[in-house]
Amino acid sequence: MPTRDKIEILKQTSIFYSLNEDELAQLAGLAVERNLAANEFVFWDGDAPEWFYIIAEGRVKVFKQSSGGKEFIIAFFGRGDMFGEVAVFENRPYPASAQAVASTKLLGIKREDLLGFLARRPQVALRIISILGGRLREAQDRLKDLAAERVEQRLARTLLMLSAKLGNTLPFTRQEIADMSGTTTETAIRFMSRLKDGGIIRSTRGKIVILDDTKLRLLSEGPPRVD
Repeated sequence: MPTRDKIEILKQTSIFYSLNEDELAQLAGLAVERNLAANEFVFWDGDAPEWFYIIAEGRVKVFKQSSGGKEFIIAFFGRGDMFGEVAVFENRPYPASAQAVASTKLLGIKREDLLGFLARRPQVALRIISILGGRLREAQDRLKDLAAERVEQRLARTLLMLSAKLGNTLPFTRQEIADMSGTTTETAIRFMSRLKDGGIIRSTRGKIVILDDTKLRLLSEGPPRVD
């Protein structure tokens, strides 16, 4: 990938967008392109934290797997998103697995190269800390949801969380929504059928369109009911 293309991708990230052209060119020089097919793994839970990644094209899911084989999706990341940074900064094994869910192109920066770059730019390091704090709060909120809320509320919250990031057209299957909500595919299918009947969503194969986010938000905040 040409350096100019790498710079344009780095500009889209929430941590590197304010770097000047010289700094972006230096960082682009450290970035290595990696191409993955759909379902190919970026890294596995427990692997050594050798790389920090930014998505240039495609989509990646990060997930944990239980001893019984149940998959719990922690997050989906798309173009311009970074992942793997927690393990890189802590120098501890990746705490979850990352897998491409479509043909995906990544920019990878080796741990030692990234830390050396940030050591000379503390303002960028502070932005990463802020982003990590936001992700930690989001993870804590999701854990509270799993512990205290009814499954319908969790599903509604998952749809709202995704739409806040990606817009009202969500490129996810019902199984993926279920995995992110900590429930079964069958439960997700029943709930989203009710949403569809209530005019709140429209669904096609591998895609969910939110038609009425106000009703969906009401479902996420109180006893679920579809009129």
